[in-house]
Amino acid sequence: MWWFTQGFCFLPVFLVVWSSCTFIVSYVIALFRRDVDVLFPYISDTAANPPESCIFGLMTFVSACAGMATVYTRFKFVEKMSQGMIGGSPRLNKTALVLGLLACLGMCVVATFQETAVMVVHDMGALLFFVTGVLYILLQSVISYRSFPYCTSAAVCRARLLVAVIASLAFFPTVVCAFFVKQNDLHRDTKSKDYPFHVASAVCEWMVAFSFVCFFLTYIDDFKRFTLQVKTEMR
Repeated sequence: MWWFTQGFCFLPVFLVVWSSCTFIVSYVIALFRRDVDVLFPYISDTAANPPESCIFGLMTFVSACAGMATVYTRFKFVEKMSQGMIGGSPRLNKTALVLGLLACLGMCVVATFQETAVMVVHDMGALLFFVTGVLYILLQSVISYRSFPYCTSAAVCRARLLVAVIASLAFFPTVVCAFFVKQNDLHRDTKSKDYPFHVASAVCEWMVAFSFVCFFLTYIDDFKRFTLQVKTEMR
């Protein structure tokens, strides 16, 4: 049996691979078409113009669906492992589920409303995605430590905490520096006074996005250990 066919680990594997391809493919196409600068574009900049905006929108929607499935599966896994366990917190687990689903909703908004079309809605979706996404991985890190050693290993707990801390630290420069960026063009003027703020915001945005990807990598080993079944009852 191939390792990626064990249990439900194909879900985080698909999510990680597909999400990474989503960011990279739109970036490569935007570069090929010279729609963005080679260095330090926002992720949204790489998906502002067609055809990359269409590809990014489709791939991001698929990522959001895979993300919702992964978040729900993780919820059921923790729920099952926490039954009768000291330190288990059903309320914390449910809160993480809601945050994860909201983050996926934010992804859908970002994919649907490009920054060059409806910037306000796009920015609201991005903020929803980043805020709830960071809170989700922070809560999952807490859940991992509280359920140790029943749900996962100490190394995985530390890895999740490290990724969550990096995402949290990178999130604040992403938002704060973005307020000082006045340029709206996809090709940034390097001599502009707000260019350093743009660089800091864009770099941190990429860090947060790939922190989410790295965090879901840590789910693979856990998801090998169980499967979900749907039970149908006729009344």
